[in-house]
Amino acid sequence: MTYTYKTQGTCSTKIELELDGNIVKNVKFTGGCPGNLLAIPKLVVGLTDDEGEQKSSGIRCGFKPTSCGDQLAHACRAAYEESQK
Repeated sequence: MTYTYKTQGTCSTKIELELDGNIVKNVKFTGGCPGNLLAIPKLVVGLTDDEGEQKSSGIRCGFKPTSCGDQLAHACRAAYEESQK
């Protein structure tokens, strides 16, 4: 299942992720800092949605209350919930 998540409060504008059951298979960010957005997906691909969420949840970018990683945590949760419908 492929899911698109519209980010909030970050330079990136959306996250597309693919779940196979509850395993994160592919992650692609649109916009944002290229280095971070190439590295972050490599850290969560192959993990369960829950593991990906736990690893990236709560990370802040400077003084912002969120980050691209934190938004990925939200995207993992939203994608999993959508897959259960």
